[in-house]
Amino acid sequence: MASELMKPYEEKMAKTVTALVNDYGTIRAGRANPHVLDRIMVEYYGTPTPINQVGSISVPEARIIQIQPWDTSVLKAVEKAINASDLGINPNNDGKVIRLIFPELTEERRKELTKDVKKKAENAKVAIRNVRRDAIDAFKKIEKKKEIAEDELKNLEDETQKLTDKYVAEIDKKCDEKCKDILAV
Repeated sequence: MASELMKPYEEKMAKTVTALVNDYGTIRAGRANPHVLDRIMVEYYGTPTPINQVGSISVPEARIIQIQPWDTSVLKAVEKAINASDLGINPNNDGKVIRLIFPELTEERRKELTKDVKKKAENAKVAIRNVRRDAIDAFKKIEKKKEIAEDELKNLEDETQKLTDKYVAEIDKKCDEKCKDILAV
């Protein structure tokens, strides 16, 4: 019974970590990472479409992303979407493909990015702690209704704390990995 009561809260904690990892994927760390394009939508025949669905995306060199639309008529729309995004990179359009050339990150920019990474990690930890609080509140309500015994409540609280510690440690690990990645020259 205890594991069934814990399941929804563990899922929420796992989703928080997954969301953080996905968020980290959109932060560029000096090397070209196709995931920085994940949130960019292109106006394709009147419909906002993810950029990876209008062409192939490749990384021919460490600091270059190449976008080759399957339909060359969409080149201008892709270029416009990239310019409108928060990437801060001007696309080079040669009539067949679009190249995004990522400049080397300055030391100052790397430090800003690590601050951002740490802030996102802290927000994720707060979300995990909120899930813990919600779980414990729910377990206390169940105990008040006499659906579980007092010692079972204590076990559930201990189990919730162990889960919280596990996921907070995982967030710290992901944060450290991303910071090292950003600071690596």
